[in-house]
Amino acid sequence: MKKLHAKITGMGAYVPDYILTNDELSQMMDTNDEWIMTRIGVKERHILKEEGLGTSYMAGKAVKQLLKKTNTKPEEVDALICATVTPDHMFPCTAVLTAELAGIKNAYTFDLNAACSSFTFGLTTAAALIESGRYKKIILVGADKMSSFVDYTNRATAPIFGDGAGAVLLEPTEEEIGFIDSKLYSDGIGYPHLHLKAGGSAIPPSHETIDNKEHYIYQEGQVVFKHAVSKMADVSVEIMERNNLSHDDIAWVVPHQANLRIIDAVANRMGVDKDKVMVNIEKYGNTTSATLPLCLNEWEPKLKKGDKIVLATFGAGFCWGAAYIIWAYDGKES
Repeated sequence: MKKLHAKITGMGAYVPDYILTNDELSQMMDTNDEWIMTRIGVKERHILKEEGLGTSYMAGKAVKQLLKKTNTKPEEVDALICATVTPDHMFPCTAVLTAELAGIKNAYTFDLNAACSSFTFGLTTAAALIESGRYKKIILVGADKMSSFVDYTNRATAPIFGDGAGAVLLEPTEEEIGFIDSKLYSDGIGYPHLHLKAGGSAIPPSHETIDNKEHYIYQEGQVVFKHAVSKMADVSVEIMERNNLSHDDIAWVVPHQANLRIIDAVANRMGVDKDKVMVNIEKYGNTTSATLPLCLNEWEPKLKKGDKIVLATFGAGFCWGAAYIIWAYDGKES
């Protein structure tokens, strides 16, 4: 029997209707459109404002669209992985709630948190489950409601993040396409520089943690930027070298959408032309686990079977990595 590969056979996405613009942000804090665009590259971001709705709401919308587009019945889904750093609750897992919203019953479901690298880590995990032969249809959804943890008086973090969700369906194939390789890393040195301090078992919620704003994202921008540029670039080049890929071989690069300057630096290091790099940070900001699938969904009509694609991510922890996939279908036919 030939080795099984995991191929992406379809996708879905969802972003909330409400758009928070830079002009509106400038009325909430000391910032302006020029400052944000120069340093980050974000013009607007979608925000889930409705009370009582969490990450699972967006993930469920993306999964239902995916099921419809691929003509997949909910009962056919063997597993659902939710890549997220903003779960609805500490428990149950958001994957269970997402499955319920999408009508998926009895599937193997769990959450995966590798910060902004969650989707890449989740893709590697889902591919391994497919390659084992035990699972035939796996949905990987990357979804985050970052607005729940953003301090909208802090111009260092507030302009960066948005809300959204993207989902992909993975199925087995004996063709030499689909998920080919990945290289994933982590280094706990990153904890002091990027974290959400309170709310977990180490520092439970209290009046003091609320007063100290410890339930909001904390980031030391310059330190994170420096590590993100070097780590994302290094691992992207590593995945190219391991698979004998030149910049001409690569059809598309899908970088994490954290900062436009980081994206440009990674593309330059890889030697890839900018027109091969998927960039939508201006419209969505950093949606954390959702950035890669939102890019893939937006570019789906342009993707062709056989396209060689490199995905690259970097996030808190630090956690970072790159994956190499060969696209499995012509997007225009989906």
